[in-house]
Amino acid sequence: MILGRLAVGAAAAWAAYTWGAHLVTPGCVWRGPATHRRIALTFDDGPDPIWSERILELLARREVRASFFLVGERAAQAPETVRRIAAADHEIGSHGWSHRSLWLCGPRRTEAEIGRAHRLLSDASGRSPRHFRPPWGMVNAAMFGALRRHGERCVFWSIQPEHLRPAPAAQQARDVLRRAHPGAIVDLHDAEGVRGAPGRLLTALPLMIDGLREAGYDFATVSELLDGE
Repeated sequence: MILGRLAVGAAAAWAAYTWGAHLVTPGCVWRGPATHRRIALTFDDGPDPIWSERILELLARREVRASFFLVGERAAQAPETVRRIAAADHEIGSHGWSHRSLWLCGPRRTEAEIGRAHRLLSDASGRSPRHFRPPWGMVNAAMFGALRRHGERCVFWSIQPEHLRPAPAAQQARDVLRRAHPGAIVDLHDAEGVRGAPGRLLTALPLMIDGLREAGYDFATVSELLDGE
């Protein structure tokens, strides 16, 4: 009986720590202001020494600047790619140290995930990341204090053309063009979270960029979008 009550109490505490924290995520960034016809392309899960490099080449050809939310552990293994992202004047944000869901992290692990990634990315790029995207979009109550301590802000997305299931490239492009709106933040993936995601993205991205430009959109980093530059 006592063990049962303890189990119920532990489950309730975990739910408040994780699910309850999502009640305050409307205060996070989901989109930029609609004052300009601009969109931010953002890339999660990298850097990948093969796919991120190909994405960088494509963005350079199309003269598009974007925001890359990098996993600290992967950035430590691909420092040259991180430097190339920064040298091309793209924005670098944090996607945590290990891509571990914050639902599985207590306060100490949450601080380590955010703080360790912040320090590594600052050193690798020469710029302190201003924005953090929680892996899988999952937050906990400890995240908000950790972000304040490291000068970062939580950023989600307003358009995500591929979720946990693979989506063909043409479908992804159609989804982005159909849902595009001023201030939109598009969440894309330049490394494998979903199997094969970066290959599909490499096919979809030119269709997205060309289609958005034809619809009158310009491109901005997340910081530019939010600062109204």
